[in-house]
Order: sequence, then structure tokens, then C-alpha cells
Amino acid sequence: MSYDLMVFRKEAAPQTRDEFMKWFEKQTQWAENHSYNDPSVTSIELGNWFMEMIQTFPAMNGPFSIHDEDDIDNDMITGYSIGTDSIYLDFRWSVVELAYETVFKFAAKHEVGFFDVSSDEGDIFFPENGELKAIDRKTTKMDKDPDNYIVYHTVKTDDGIVKYSTVHKNKLWWQFWR
Repeated sequence: MSYDLMVFRKEAAPQTRDEFMKWFEKQTQWAENHSYNDPSVTSIELGNWFMEMIQTFPAMNGPFSIHDEDDIDNDMITGYSIGTDSIYLDFRWSVVELAYETVFKFAAKHEVGFFDVSSDEGDIFFPENGELKAIDRKTTKMDKDPDNYIVYHTVKTDDGIVKYSTVHKNKLWWQFWR
């Protein structure tokens, strides 16, 4: 199993959870008439996002893949499935925190959406004025500072609304994990 995320063209994806999930299912049927490892088939924004991502997470496949057999065990090597409106990524579990942070940061920079595929009720963010905004109340916003970022969630219960947050540290723990 891998840790999976997706970025997408904001104009192509519905902005309600139910409709988005139906759209996501269609995207992952891989029915488009092209290879899914070539960034030339996608939008300019997604292509620019991809070119920046592979500087940190080299591609496992396609024209920008790593060709050195010694690098195949590198935890940073990532699978990219590139469609016209989305790019699906599969990471190794040892790089989860850095993967989430990097994909999210570059999604905001390149004005593309972000979906946390591997989460039970994955966060779905759309770009708005240089930031990513959640489409539902499960995740209400994201704050960033140099040391960490905080995802604020809202959960409805029988007793009312409970708010909680998740703090993600920007530590490079994966370098020392081995």
C-alpha cells in the first residue's frame, strides 16, 4: 500500500464533497486516451506543479523518471498518474508528512486543488487568492508558519459541534527514520 494524494484543475472538479467524490471515481478509472505518465497531456498549472514536485519527489515513471537503478530504493521516488485534469500521486509511507506538506504548498503556489486520498474523509481544498480553502466544514482552514502548519477541523456530534485541530510539524524526521 502507498500513501496517496491528488492535485487537480480547479475548473474541472465539483466543489461539493458528494459530487467531487463521483468526479474522483471517474478520474481514477484511467479511461482517458493517453499514457498516464507524460505531463504534456495536462494543464499548464498542473504541468508547472509537476515540474516543481519532481525536484523533491522524483518520478518513478514517464519521461522525467529516475533511470539509475541505485535510486530505485530511494524513499522519495514517487508514482505520478497524470490525467488531463488531475495528477494522482503514490508515496512511500516513510515520507507521509513531507509529502503532504510539499504537495499542499505547491498546490497553493500553482493554484491547483488538493485532495488527501488516503485519509478516511480526505480533505478537499480549492485554490482561492493564493491559498487553499476547504470545501466543507470538516476542515475549516489551514494556518502555516515556519515551524508547523495546523489543520482546523469541525465535527458535528449529537451534543453539538466539537472543534479540534491537527498540528503537523515541518521536521525532516524522515531523514533520521531509517
